[in-house]
Amino acid sequence: MTAQIGDLLFYQGERLTMCDAPLGTYFRLGGAYPEFEPSSTALMRGYVATWELLDDRLYLIAIQGWLSDGADASLESVFPGYPERVFAHWYSGRIRVPRGKLLKYVHAGYASVYERDLLLDFERGVLVASAEKHNGVSDNPDAPEGYGVGALTVFSRPGTQQETDD
Repeated sequence: MTAQIGDLLFYQGERLTMCDAPLGTYFRLGGAYPEFEPSSTALMRGYVATWELLDDRLYLIAIQGWLSDGADASLESVFPGYPERVFAHWYSGRIRVPRGKLLKYVHAGYASVYERDLLLDFERGVLVASAEKHNGVSDNPDAPEGYGVGALTVFSRPGTQQETDD
């Protein structure tokens, strides 16, 4: 599996990339699951969710992606009646936020290793603990800073026709 594009998190004034997808827990617990269409090999779940940590509570504030019918996915398409934010009361677990320079790129899921990991623990959407794990120091001055995906294949949007030469 290709390394995956992470969800976004606004935390303490920073825009960060998460190596977890808490919305998947909602779907596994039986939440309405629209049929998302993957847009690339690096986004097989078909969407990028944007989260905000506000007063130690995790909120889903946006969803971007494509639905299988070609329509744009949105917060409203998953949570009708909630166009601005949804409290993530369904989520209990740990979110990993990589920080610093890349130490080891792994072309699979969220397995790449960075200098540090910010670990955020949640119970029913409430932040209960945070810690930083140190994984080492990069000796490569050209190592990329922050989470990224090394390679991907982009898919065409559902409902669009590919042009072909006759």
